[in-house]
Amino acid sequence: MPGGRLTQQERQQIALGLADGLAYAEIARRLDRPTSTITREVMRNGGPVSYRADLAHRATERRAHRRKQAAPRASAGTPAQSHGRDPEAVREYEELFTTVFMGQGLPKMTARVLTCLYTTDEGSVTASELVQRLQVSPASVSKAIAFLESQGLVRRERGEGRRERYTVDDDVMYQSAVAAARSTAHLGEVARQGVGILGPDTPAAHRLENIARFLDFVSESISRAVEQARDILYTKPEPTSERTEKP
Repeated sequence: MPGGRLTQQERQQIALGLADGLAYAEIARRLDRPTSTITREVMRNGGPVSYRADLAHRATERRAHRRKQAAPRASAGTPAQSHGRDPEAVREYEELFTTVFMGQGLPKMTARVLTCLYTTDEGSVTASELVQRLQVSPASVSKAIAFLESQGLVRRERGEGRRERYTVDDDVMYQSAVAAARSTAHLGEVARQGVGILGPDTPAAHRLENIARFLDFVSESISRAVEQARDILYTKPEPTSERTEKP
């Protein structure tokens, strides 16, 4: 499997694959690349609809140039990796995680902040730590945190002194899933209100009623699944050695 950065020819093949409606996995197979590489490439360069090989290649060259210029500054403020982690592998994984969040609709900065929280051993950081790690402005961090709080994805806590800490933990994930179920149920309620307004025997009303019934089912299913799976969040994983020894 080839390594290194994607070439301009490979990017042209990606663009052709997207135009043909191929899945990321199929494009990756044809290029003998990991699917994650293709996913990250497309999502960071406009998405499947707006991806252009020439623009993507130039954007990658500019990012590489900026990274090279910023390396001395970043190395001074970047904490050493613990637990023997490979810094390059960690960076690549963080980029992939961020790309997935962006694919789910999060703005890029919000996705970067959430990735930082999820991949921090403590699961908790201050605004100044986020600014330092992400090399962004305090205003950018504040805006991202405000959005994540509104979605129930992070919790704000009082730390030492007057500093606030932003936290993701097991309970935050549970509450976020509950909030998603409620939001889905609310959308169903709004859809059903349109049935009476548009007339119960009209095509539009039939469509809205079916949407409402669908969302009711999805919301109830999510709620049941969340409660059934809640204990998983509070279960400590077995040590790796114990898992590998089991037949």
